[in-house]
Amino acid sequence: MSLCPCGSNHNYQDCCQPLHLKQRVAETAEKLMRSRYCAFVKAEYQYLIDTHASEFASGLTKEQLAENSANWVGLQVESAIERADTAKVTFKAWYQIDCGFDAIYECSDFIKRDGIWLYTTGEQFEAKLPKRNDMCICNSGKKFKKCCALTL
Repeated sequence: MSLCPCGSNHNYQDCCQPLHLKQRVAETAEKLMRSRYCAFVKAEYQYLIDTHASEFASGLTKEQLAENSANWVGLQVESAIERADTAKVTFKAWYQIDCGFDAIYECSDFIKRDGIWLYTTGEQFEAKLPKRNDMCICNSGKKFKKCCALTL
């Protein structure tokens, strides 16, 4: 069994997989965001479409999502603010590129419809690579200089 890519420290089979298989729905907007990150890692593109509010999806397809596959490294959730039917989750989703690392750094908006959380839109920010003594972006528990920075 492998740990879930969402960073929960649970096995994938007990964490995001039941959401991807539509056996459960995300109880919170943060859990939805984590499961959506995991869906990118696991190439569960239909789940990404199904959990995107249709009026905000702009005709997004599984094929378009597959074109932009990345080597995902780790997820860092900075904050999650949830109200009755709306939420904001700010996160960094790190991925490896040819010359190093970059991240989708976003404050995502979510709505709750009929008890189900859906992603709507997000505001993008510029991510800065951690400093040498910061914790690593892959959530290994090691300092960046002793982990992913070694691959730069």
